[in-house]
Amino acid sequence: MSNAITLLSGGLDSFISTHIALQKHKVILALTFDYGQRAAKREISAAGKMCRLWKIPHQVVDLPWLAEITNTALVNRSKSLCHSCGSRNPVKAGDPCFRRDDSFGVSTARAVWVPNRNGLFINAAASFAESFGAKVIITGFNKEEAVTFPDNGPRFVKEANDALKFSTLNHPKVISFTQEMTKSDMIKYVVLKHLPIELCWPCYEGGRKLCGKCESCVRFNRALTVR
Repeated sequence: MSNAITLLSGGLDSFISTHIALQKHKVILALTFDYGQRAAKREISAAGKMCRLWKIPHQVVDLPWLAEITNTALVNRSKSLCHSCGSRNPVKAGDPCFRRDDSFGVSTARAVWVPNRNGLFINAAASFAESFGAKVIITGFNKEEAVTFPDNGPRFVKEANDALKFSTLNHPKVISFTQEMTKSDMIKYVVLKHLPIELCWPCYEGGRKLCGKCESCVRFNRALTVR
């Protein structure tokens, strides 16, 4: 079993991907990034609970400079997240934020885009991996979000792995065990494995409860419904 480092945001994707990784690798460290996102405290808390459950060392990596240069709604609280394109009602299929196939469109992706976020996270994890002798970097990319987020798809993973052949000496490999899974697939996995889904924080907001209106909440709630 190869040593692995997991990128654990506290959300559903990284929760599932890390759980699968634990069966295939020795996960020696979980990294959670604080880049000023709205849900940073919630994500860190959720990831911490997962790490205590699985007995994985947990490290929070602060990136204050990323918050300073990020001007989208995920970090900039003066801007509105796409809540049914400005409405306070829950987003639903057929709203303008959706494509015709009911997936989220480019407008919602841009609303929460953080400059080179996943590229930065992977490279930071690669530094830890090389230093700690880990051969695998676990991410929580998924099939749904790869449609609108180019840094979630298989091609991005392939290109990242090609780059790591040059930027590291031990050449750790990026793997996402949820790459071909939808949110509904993940919920089915949670049920099958009897996992404590209540540990997850799948919301872009950082309030006491899930907002139920942001893109991430809508994907999560829709998966609960269609499973």
